[in-house]
Amino acid sequence: MDIAALIAWVVTALGGFYMLGVWIQRGGVRQQQTGASRLPAPVLFGHFGLAAIGLVVWIIYVVADRTALAWTSFGLLLPVALLGFVMLARWIPVHRDRGTAHAARVAAAPGAEGAVPAERHFPVPVVVAHGLLAVVTLVLVLLTALGVGGS
Repeated sequence: MDIAALIAWVVTALGGFYMLGVWIQRGGVRQQQTGASRLPAPVLFGHFGLAAIGLVVWIIYVVADRTALAWTSFGLLLPVALLGFVMLARWIPVHRDRGTAHAARVAAAPGAEGAVPAERHFPVPVVVAHGLLAVVTLVLVLLTALGVGGS
């Protein structure tokens, strides 16, 4: 089960890393000053950083097989999940506004493209897969830490 959790975590991380790249490429960092992005940089980078640290701890757990490391990984995943839910809640209205924003951009003066939140460019399948795999990862890590299914 620990290897299944590792695989789920790595695939989840790849999706998250892709979305982070899209957010940065589309000007998410610059939009923090203008308020165009609904994803606060500290929340986004905190989510990314804690998830990366947790993944490293999980890899060490898989190698060393120390229960304390499994629980540490699970403990790191809890705030990662909380930050993820915060970002999802802030992303949903941006995604829903996609249709009306396109009409507003067409009617607006040139240069209005900068007001489009960077997170609007997240592909929905990536967001959904990232969230579902994150839940699977959290459950697998918890079950492993509890000793269910062996390691």
